[in-house]
Amino acid sequence: MTFDIMVSPISKIILLSVLILVLALSKAKILAQEVDLKEICQLDKIEKECQILEPIECRQLLERCEKYYQEESARIEEDLSKTQKEKQTLQNRVSILRKKIKNLEYQIYQSNLLIKDLGLQISDTESSIKKTSLKIEEARNSLAAILRTIYEEDQRSLIEILLSEGISDFFDNLMTLQTLNVKNQELLKQIKSLKSYLEDQKKSLDEEKEDFEKMVKIQTLQKQESAKKKGEQEYFWKLTEAEYQKQLKEKKETEKIAAEIRARIFELIGVPKAPTFGEAYEIAKYVERITGVRPALLLALMTQESNIGKNVGQCYLKNFSTGEGVKTYNGKAVSRVMNPQRDTPYFLEITQQLGRDPYNTPVSCPMKYGWGGAMGPAQFIPSTWLLYRDKVKAITGKPADPWDIKDAFLAAALYLADYGAVNQTYQGEWRAAMIYFSGSTNSKYRFYGDSVMAIASRYGEDIRQIEGS
Repeated sequence: MTFDIMVSPISKIILLSVLILVLALSKAKILAQEVDLKEICQLDKIEKECQILEPIECRQLLERCEKYYQEESARIEEDLSKTQKEKQTLQNRVSILRKKIKNLEYQIYQSNLLIKDLGLQISDTESSIKKTSLKIEEARNSLAAILRTIYEEDQRSLIEILLSEGISDFFDNLMTLQTLNVKNQELLKQIKSLKSYLEDQKKSLDEEKEDFEKMVKIQTLQKQESAKKKGEQEYFWKLTEAEYQKQLKEKKETEKIAAEIRARIFELIGVPKAPTFGEAYEIAKYVERITGVRPALLLALMTQESNIGKNVGQCYLKNFSTGEGVKTYNGKAVSRVMNPQRDTPYFLEITQQLGRDPYNTPVSCPMKYGWGGAMGPAQFIPSTWLLYRDKVKAITGKPADPWDIKDAFLAAALYLADYGAVNQTYQGEWRAAMIYFSGSTNSKYRFYGDSVMAIASRYGEDIRQIEGS
C-alpha cells in the first residue's frame, strides 16, 4: 500500500525557513569568535568555506585569518627572540668553558715545566750535597792528620827536638800546624753549613715540587670537570639550535600562509583601473595593514601622481636609443620621454615580462626639466620599479604590474614606508613624499610635499566621515 504525502504551502515555507536558518547558523559558526582559527584557517579549508560564503563573508573570514597568522607570526618571533637569547647564552657559556679549558691546559703545561725544572734543581742540589759530603770527609781526614801530627810533636822530648832541628824551627812548625788546624776547622764548619743549607734547599724544592704536582692534579680535575660541563652545554646548545631552526621554519610557513591569504584578500578587492574614492580607500586600508602607511597619505600621493589612476601618462616611447617618443592623443613628437641609459632597458624588460607592447604602453611625458617615462598610477620610473617589483610579488603572489592599481598602491606605500612615512608625523610623511618625487628634500621641490600633505589633510577628514557613518 502506498501513501501520498501532501505538503501544504505553509509547510513548504516553514521547511524553507528552517533550511535558510540552518545555512545562516552554519555561516555564523564560521564567522563566530569561538571558531578555532588554527583549524579553520588552513588554506584548503578556507577555500572550501569561501565556496559556501558570500564574497563579503569570505573576505571577513580571510581578514580574521590574516590577523590570526599575523599574531602567530608575532608570537613565533617572540619565541625566536627568547630562543636566540638562550642559544646565545649557551654559546657564550660554551665559549667561556672552552677558554677555561684552554687556560687550564696552559697552566698544566706551565706547571709541568716548573716541576721538570724543580726536578733538575733537586737533582743538582743532591749532586752538590754529595760533593759537599766528600769535601767534609776530606776535611775531616786532613784535620785528623794535622791533629795526629800535632800530637806526635807534643810527644817528642827536648833532646830529640834539639838533635833533629833547632828550637826555633820546632816552634815554627808547631805554629804552622796550629794555624792549619784552625783554618781546617773553619773550612769544615763552612762545609757543614753549606751542606745544611743544601739539605734545606732540597727539602724546600721537594715541597715546592710536591705542591706543583698537587696543583697539576687539581688543574687536571678542573679541566675534566670543565670538559664535562662543556659537553653538557654543547648538547643543550644543539637542542636549542634545533628548536630555533624549527621555530624559524614555523615562522616562514606562517608568513607564507599569511602572504597567500593577503593575496586572496587582494583578489577580492575588485576595482577597475581607475577606482572610485571608496574603492581606492578599500585598497589603501588593506595596504596600511601591510606597510603601516596611513590611507590618507597614500591616497593623497596617488592623487598627486595620477589622480588615482585616471592619468597614467600621455606619451609613448618610440625610440629606445634616444628616448624620444610621441603624444598619445595626437602623435606629436616629444623628446626626453625616457632616459635611454637609466630606464629604457628596464622598461623593455618589464613590458616584455607582462606581455605589453612597449611602443604603445603609456608613460608620463617629460616636464620642463628632466626626463619622463614614469609608469602606471604610482608613476614609478622603470629603474625604481625594479627595486619594489619582487617585494610586491612576495605579497600578492603574482607578477607585479606597475599599471595595476593595486600593485601600484602597494609599491608606493612600500616606498613611502622605506623613507619614514610609517611614523605618521607630519615631518616624516612630508619628507617621504618629497623623496618619492625627487629623491631628495630639496627646498625647490617643496611645493610637491606641501601639496601632498594638504590633500592628505582633506582626505583624512573624508575618511573620518566615512568611518563615522
